[in-house]
Amino acid sequence: MLDSHPSSTGPPLSPIERPRCQYCQIRTKLVGVVAGLAGHELRIFACPRCDRVHQVLVVSDPMNGDARGWLEGELKSPN
Repeated sequence: MLDSHPSSTGPPLSPIERPRCQYCQIRTKLVGVVAGLAGHELRIFACPRCDRVHQVLVVSDPMNGDARGWLEGELKSPN
């Protein structure tokens, strides 16, 4: 079964993070990566137990995503 809308909630996934299946809570397996919108990629995970597919939209280059604004705007020297 395929989730029709990729989720993009929560913090970005690390390169090795495998989310849990939303239905049976088993760790999913990464089965594909597709280029998404500029600076993003769509990671496709499949559950080995119930065969459901979960899609996650993540920033492919952290320096071009939300982290860039944080680094340029809020991170200041203590001096």
